[in-house]
Amino acid sequence: MSSQAPKLGHAYASLPERFYSPAKAANFPDAKLIEVNDHLAEELGIDPDWLRSIAGLGLISGLDPPSNAKPVAQVYAGHQFGGFVPRLGDGRAILMGEMRGYDIHLKGTGPTEFSRNGDGKSALGPVIREYLVSEAMHALGVPTTRALAAVTTGESVIRQFGPEPGGIFTRVARSHTRVGTLQYFAAQQDTEALEILTRHCIDHMYPDAEGALGLLEKVIARQAELVAHWMSLGFIHGVMNTDNCAISGDTIDYGPCAFMDTFHPRCVFSSIDRQGRYSWENQAKIAHWNLTRLAETLLPLIDKDVEKAKEKAQSALTQFAPEFRSEYLRRFRAKLGLKDGSESFINTTLSHMADTGKDFTIFFSKLTKLAQGDASGDYFKNDWLTSWRAEGKADAHLMRANNPVLIPRNHQVQNAIQQAYEGDFSLFRRLLEAWKNPFTEQPEFSDLEKPPTESERVRETFCGT
Repeated sequence: MSSQAPKLGHAYASLPERFYSPAKAANFPDAKLIEVNDHLAEELGIDPDWLRSIAGLGLISGLDPPSNAKPVAQVYAGHQFGGFVPRLGDGRAILMGEMRGYDIHLKGTGPTEFSRNGDGKSALGPVIREYLVSEAMHALGVPTTRALAAVTTGESVIRQFGPEPGGIFTRVARSHTRVGTLQYFAAQQDTEALEILTRHCIDHMYPDAEGALGLLEKVIARQAELVAHWMSLGFIHGVMNTDNCAISGDTIDYGPCAFMDTFHPRCVFSSIDRQGRYSWENQAKIAHWNLTRLAETLLPLIDKDVEKAKEKAQSALTQFAPEFRSEYLRRFRAKLGLKDGSESFINTTLSHMADTGKDFTIFFSKLTKLAQGDASGDYFKNDWLTSWRAEGKADAHLMRANNPVLIPRNHQVQNAIQQAYEGDFSLFRRLLEAWKNPFTEQPEFSDLEKPPTESERVRETFCGT
């Protein structure tokens, strides 16, 4: 593996200039490395030791990128909590280029053309949160963007609670093209740009898709599987705006996200989601809503006859519900160890959990131990336990593969952030190590299995802007 600067590709920056704006990171002369993801770096063909060097810091801080970098800020639009904003874009992020088909993307590098009067920088907290949660999601098997590196900038940024230390996060993704990217060009009635972007998405992510309709069908299937996977883990994205809905079908943007502790279907964490639009139970509905917006952008490419285009798009959209339901049932049956468990029993189980205030992860973890013969049934109500056993013999092996012991609990993430603000990254690194093996009991990390005490409970999460 070369110890020289990585040779970055520029598939996106080779598109016409209206797809992005040239960008330059702010000056962070006191930037210092926090962490490098060695394994991911090696997968990308980047020498981790080079990333730890002064030259590597120049890339991941944006201060002195390699000569072959072509930093750009991508333009996009988006529906934010249902309201359409025709021009958003990377207001605090820069795409440096691609390695082996994956974007190398810096968040928190300072203002761009799309900053809308913001400072374009990031507090350290969101950097720590996204690094921890995205890597934990990867270990849980969820399609997601990844964390390559994190740095402190050595300066403070002003946020809602006052000055906070700054940070920059290096994100790796198959693509940063969003539903909102296509919405931007559709709103401008720029059919040529839509055609170029659609072809780029097909070539880069879905080479077997046949045209715009085929792309739509692929994205629908990926989103149905993704959201079902989220829900089976008690994960709440928190801000499912169309600009946070990736065409790749990967989880992107870990702002006010959270994993539930006590289960409730209407659970919300985002401090700005006052109406529960993005609650746990609403995520499939919102995914379908976002996909409908995507379908609208692609209509001119699906068929020149508007009515025929609408019919074809609607036909594709009708596949979301059955695909989501199939994946949702498959995952919850696996969690219960029931190959053919009934949908009504799954619903009964979730209602039982909500009524009794059960911790989502602990409930299924304890049930797995019971199926293995390693625990008693005292944790469960007898009538529910009787019904579970009546559904059929539980497959403990299937349950172990689908019921994590460890998840990124909100209070643990928050504790890591608070310590990081004081310059201590030991808990951050401990959590990273523990969450690499979420389905395995690890005695040295058994304390991380515990739910929060009442005083530790985190009830609100915040976007990092």
